[in-house]
Amino acid sequence: MNFSLARHKKVLILCTGNSARSQMAEGLLRHEGGNDFIVESAGLEPSFVRAEAIEVMGELGIDISGQRSKSLDEFLAQPFDYVITVCDNANQHCPLLPAATHRIHWSIDDPAAVTGDEQTRLQAFRAARDELHERLSKFIQSEKRNGPAI
Repeated sequence: MNFSLARHKKVLILCTGNSARSQMAEGLLRHEGGNDFIVESAGLEPSFVRAEAIEVMGELGIDISGQRSKSLDEFLAQPFDYVITVCDNANQHCPLLPAATHRIHWSIDDPAAVTGDEQTRLQAFRAARDELHERLSKFIQSEKRNGPAI
């Protein structure tokens, strides 16, 4: 049975800083979704890709060290099938998008806001990564079944 999508689905993953959650989600969807998805991530206030995000993604064999923090402004003129917001701030401040764009919101705790020693911070990044991985796996399966997105 061929689960290939009729065409590539374009997905934009949006967060406030485009430094952790959206970067990890971009890497996960690109890795897990393969050629079925064209994926980008952006931030309302882009900064830099967090070293902790790079490290915990590397634990899964996914290298996001070449990704960069990007502004939503880079993508406003592009059509997307889906915009997935992974933080409440981005969800509240996301601009109006074309009607053909499906919006999905996942409220993922910000691992960059966690303080403490290195292991405590890394555990927060792992928790965010694992939650994103679970949600993206369901999203991918839903798309492959051509059912409604979750």
